[in-house]
Amino acid sequence: MLARHFLADVARLVAALPAGDHVLNVCSDRYRFTVGLAASLVARKVSLLPSTHTPEVIRQLTRFAPDAFCLTDDAGCDIDLPRLFYSERIAHSQATEDRQLWAVPTFDSDQLAAYVFTSGSTGTPLPYKKTWGRLLRCVHDGASRLGLLDGRPHTIVGTVPPQHMYGFESSVLLALQTGSALCAEKPFYPADICRVLAAAPRPRVLISTPVHMRALLAAEVVLPETDLIVSATAPLSRELAREVEEKFSTQLLEIYGSTETGQIATRRTARTDEWQLWPGVSLTLKEGQAWAQGGHVEQPTPMCDVLELTQGDRFLLHGRMADLVNIAGKRSSLAYLNHQLNSIQGVVDGTFFFPDESHASATGVTRVAAFVVAPTLDAATLTDELRRRVDPVFLPRPLLFVDRLPRNDTGKLPQESLRALAARHLRPTS
Repeated sequence: MLARHFLADVARLVAALPAGDHVLNVCSDRYRFTVGLAASLVARKVSLLPSTHTPEVIRQLTRFAPDAFCLTDDAGCDIDLPRLFYSERIAHSQATEDRQLWAVPTFDSDQLAAYVFTSGSTGTPLPYKKTWGRLLRCVHDGASRLGLLDGRPHTIVGTVPPQHMYGFESSVLLALQTGSALCAEKPFYPADICRVLAAAPRPRVLISTPVHMRALLAAEVVLPETDLIVSATAPLSRELAREVEEKFSTQLLEIYGSTETGQIATRRTARTDEWQLWPGVSLTLKEGQAWAQGGHVEQPTPMCDVLELTQGDRFLLHGRMADLVNIAGKRSSLAYLNHQLNSIQGVVDGTFFFPDESHASATGVTRVAAFVVAPTLDAATLTDELRRRVDPVFLPRPLLFVDRLPRNDTGKLPQESLRALAARHLRPTS
């Protein structure tokens, strides 16, 4: 697909957009999502990018933006909003000769481009404004750090959805900002990732997650030559990063950020634990909590992670504040416990989980539980391995074996899904 065809598709979609200033763009095809984003910008409509599309989230979105409509490429979409189907009638028609359709649009830097949403402690999506200029500054600084401003066009392949903040910035905006080719597909399984990469011209970049990295290693596939792998959504261990670099003869860079701030730092995990901030972004500590500000960050923003400032523009990440666990006077973090669990040979996937108080023991102490995918291990063997790695008070009670964990498209485990899994396997203590 050439740039002029993309611009023509944008112009045609602009003409088809209904009334309403807010667009819920759920197109799964990355190209169609990008056409929808650009058309919304041209029509001065604001894209809504919530983390999920559950009926409750849609009801909350409707209260936030009563005029919202849904742009979808799924004929079976049942989202309870007025819907515009991205059909082939709207899609590209390469026969057009109207040169005006090929004019590159421009936007003011302060134009409101999107609202991204994160879930608060109550589960209510919290909106964060993203202006066009700040988004582009973030992505430009990231492109420089990733080495993608060398004048060569790259091909960007993403395993994450474009609606997720990481996928939005790294697989959509990064391509638009650097003149790179955007791959429409969203491969998930190792064989599909290899197939899509093999078809992509070099130099090529894989935008992915730790879950996909582990799956690629476990599948023992031959990954097509990939010039750069970028990972985000959860911290990588140095061991996993080194294994990826060595096996696939590539460089792996990790991105740190949040829905609220966007991307703010990177590191080459195989070589260092320290993160380096984007130009202009700074961190300050206030009463033990880190705040990000400056650069592309719209406003001083509290971070939900435990961060240790080291020197200059560098810091260490010690896990999420909500992950801290205190049992019998001893403290750990779920991130640390998960790292130890997933480092055990034979564990395909696993997570610790802190049940609610209905699962407290007779002494009133709530213990951590764990769900694990480990077909070749039994509970006794796995517990013995954990005992060598963590304090006995953090041994999971119970340790539950499952066929798979309910990870979403970005590899994360939503609390709602974990609670549902726990409800099926755990019974309250009587």
